[in-house]
Amino acid sequence: MSMAIVVLGLPAAAFAATAAEMDIEVAETLKVFAEQVDGSEVFLNQAAGYLVFPRVIKVGFGVGGEAGDGALRIGGASSGYYRTVSGSIGFQLGAQAKSIIIAFMTKEALDKFTSSDGWSVGIDGSVALVDVGVGKTIDTNNIKDPVVGFIFGSKGLMYNLTLEGSKITKLDKN
Repeated sequence: MSMAIVVLGLPAAAFAATAAEMDIEVAETLKVFAEQVDGSEVFLNQAAGYLVFPRVIKVGFGVGGEAGDGALRIGGASSGYYRTVSGSIGFQLGAQAKSIIIAFMTKEALDKFTSSDGWSVGIDGSVALVDVGVGKTIDTNNIKDPVVGFIFGSKGLMYNLTLEGSKITKLDKN
């Protein structure tokens, strides 16, 4: 059992056991994203690479934590597997699941991410979150940031959320 699971009190279901299982979950997440947001496939095709975290689970009982496993896609295929972990302090009670996609729009941004031992949002790079509702279209002409993020659930993109403080580390999966 991973130390992050113990420390954050997150259920083991937040983590996929194998690369094959992760690839299935990533494909399903990308399908949901394409159904909910017009232009998402065109947008992701323009990215140098993108991280997909199918299920990030947040649990909070006063002190909160969230974690989930995902895959980095380059050229439409998984090129590595990663875990995102973050913590928070303040009144929190309950649990929530969400999906996260982080797109690296330039090769430089992707190279900076892949060459790091651990990448922290807000320290090693900032992520511009895109707010578009269900049925809306991503306007690729207006997105100029090198790293762009989407947080969504079963009812579309979520608002007023942040990725600041999230730490992303590479996993060894087979």
